[in-house]
Amino acid sequence: MLCEKCQADIAKEETFQHGGQTLCEDCYVEALSRPQPCDPGAVSAARAARELQGHTGIDGLTPTQKKIYNYLKEKGKVPREELVKYMQMTPEELQGQFAVLRHCELAKGCKIGNKIYFTLM
Repeated sequence: MLCEKCQADIAKEETFQHGGQTLCEDCYVEALSRPQPCDPGAVSAARAARELQGHTGIDGLTPTQKKIYNYLKEKGKVPREELVKYMQMTPEELQGQFAVLRHCELAKGCKIGNKIYFTLM
């Protein structure tokens, strides 16, 4: 069998089902451990951690997260596809980075029609 994400050849007994896909163990673990943007517990934890460290605004973000934040600040509401292209990331990689901005209450996503947009809070 093939992993539907990375195309690795895997034995049937070593497959995992997630989101309607057959995955290898590595892709399955990655899918489960990816930060989710809409996580109230993570928002609360991020808020408390930032307060303890004295972080405000973009303090404490990685260079990648700052680049996303600054792009949204410059452009306003941006379609997900545009941000994926600008950041030269996969949608999954962008989701992981964006989740941190969401947890820090710096950015948010919204769906308009069939398109997902990102913007600052």
